[in-house]
Amino acid sequence: MILIADSGSTKTDWLLKQPGREAQAFRTPGLNPYFLTEKEIVKILQEQAPELIAFNQDIKEIYFFGAGCSSPDRHEIVSNALSQLFTKAYISIDSDLLGSAYATCGHEKGLCCVLGTGSNISFFDGEEIHSGKHGLGYILGDEGSGTWFGKALVTDFLYGLMPDSIYTLFNNTYQLTKEEVIKNVYQKPSGNAYLASFARFLNVIRKTEYGNTLIKKGLQEFIDTNIKSYPEYHTFKSHFVGSIAFVFTEELTALCETQDIHIGKIIKQPINDLLAFILSRDEA
Repeated sequence: MILIADSGSTKTDWLLKQPGREAQAFRTPGLNPYFLTEKEIVKILQEQAPELIAFNQDIKEIYFFGAGCSSPDRHEIVSNALSQLFTKAYISIDSDLLGSAYATCGHEKGLCCVLGTGSNISFFDGEEIHSGKHGLGYILGDEGSGTWFGKALVTDFLYGLMPDSIYTLFNNTYQLTKEEVIKNVYQKPSGNAYLASFARFLNVIRKTEYGNTLIKKGLQEFIDTNIKSYPEYHTFKSHFVGSIAFVFTEELTALCETQDIHIGKIIKQPINDLLAFILSRDEA
């Protein structure tokens, strides 16, 4: 029995594959080891995924691809947590970027772009990803991500920079106060996920001048900062994974077409493609 996980800062998608049966899907909160300790990860899974843990004696392999899993010490946090719950399983921990590359590029060379709660990019050579200078997180980076858009919306609202009609709609939808925002961003955990939660408002106002301009600005910043940092970006396909890329496919495609960026796959979440890749690799 194989368990696959694709974990971001907001949510983790799990697929449990038993021989001869359809894969079972589970969802838990994000398990980013930059924001959570080993004990916190164990607690989240015990409370949020008891049905999954019930299979702990039968699961023999776990492939976990997660945001924040880019260094050995972060690998260890997740691995130790999972090994407490799934005592008979071989456990592999890798970055969400590698998982996204497997799901989109397969065995082909290409650029894999993540545009979800956070944002990142990597070059995949057909076998492994090559670390770049990106992935600076929601304070220093995350261009074009849900967090980036949420921050832009919230700050424009608090500064009174939104057009009146959009300001009123935003206020009626969220009824935010400065004190509430400060508390959630600076004092509570997962400030990035909190900010990203406001990005869905963009879909409501995407056809307005303000909304359309903001969407294009964020996506263009991702393109300029990330994709164009690779001198030969125009020679490879650029694949996109994440809710922001998926929801704003129209705007993203239009921008890329004018800048010699060749789009490959655009998928909301990589979990199904990732499972297919792992199974095909094991059969090869």
